[in-house]
Amino acid sequence: MSAVHQVNRLGILTSGGDAPGMNAAIRAVVRKAIYHGLQVYGIRRGFSGLLNKEFVGFHLGSVADIVQRGGTILHTARCEEFKTEEGQRLAIRNLQDEGIDGLVVIGGEGSMHGALALAKYGMAVVGVPATIDNDLKGTDFTIGFDTAVNNVVDAINKIRDTATSHERVFIIEVMGHYTGHIALFSGLSGGAESILIPEIPLNMDEVVFKLQRGLDRGKLHSIIVVAEGAASGMAVGEEISRRTGLETRITILGHIQRGGTPTAMDRVLASRTGAKAVDLLQEGVSKKMVGIMATELVAVDLEAILDGKKELPYDINELASILAI
Repeated sequence: MSAVHQVNRLGILTSGGDAPGMNAAIRAVVRKAIYHGLQVYGIRRGFSGLLNKEFVGFHLGSVADIVQRGGTILHTARCEEFKTEEGQRLAIRNLQDEGIDGLVVIGGEGSMHGALALAKYGMAVVGVPATIDNDLKGTDFTIGFDTAVNNVVDAINKIRDTATSHERVFIIEVMGHYTGHIALFSGLSGGAESILIPEIPLNMDEVVFKLQRGLDRGKLHSIIVVAEGAASGMAVGEEISRRTGLETRITILGHIQRGGTPTAMDRVLASRTGAKAVDLLQEGVSKKMVGIMATELVAVDLEAILDGKKELPYDINELASILAI
């Protein structure tokens, strides 16, 4: 653990893609900090707002009635300037000018890189993992993932009604440029025949085989979940039609996966990790991210979580394939 001076004035920002539960995390940080007698300042629009001094004082009422809201009341933005050394030094100066001596960064991989950069300049920083992709090492789950999966499963349930009625193959394209966590969990939960993810090369022969196997046993419809980084849902649908003559329909869920009321699981995770971030800063800990492993909160080194890629639970893909027979 890296010892830092006592934190008296705490900053909080959200960065990168929004994730359901971010507001619950903001609420937890603010109220836990005020409980400990700290002053709290929100920083609007992530690292961009940090460079533009978009600071706003927070009190208990500032975070009332937000635990159930999706998105982030602090807003979020990309910021290329912050990636430069000059931008990072400006961010440190702005924090120091505001008297902020501790910072909680809520976001995904890019946000944790930003947190690490500030920590290397001496700022006391703790990260809280929030991304629907669930692709951060050092934690079993990230804030927003459970809600996104439930959004996809809800869509699968509705699409299945139409698929059954019209005896069609439906391809559902979900988010996941570089990782298949959303596709895996929603595909298993939704009873998909095939789950296509970036980590496993596309095998259309296998997809067609599974469809034909289902038809041979009298199956009237099929659901295929495709992570956007694995293949184009449109291309998969066209190839299936070409090879089998089956009628296909494609649904691209897009940003509907991100929005909406966070699930109870995401609210609890956000509340626990947000509050723990304040505890760590109060204990003189910096350059860490709060994760959850086997239901227990852990503090992991930012360097460690950003070194390499999170392992995908391939057993879920195998199980989904077995259960789809």
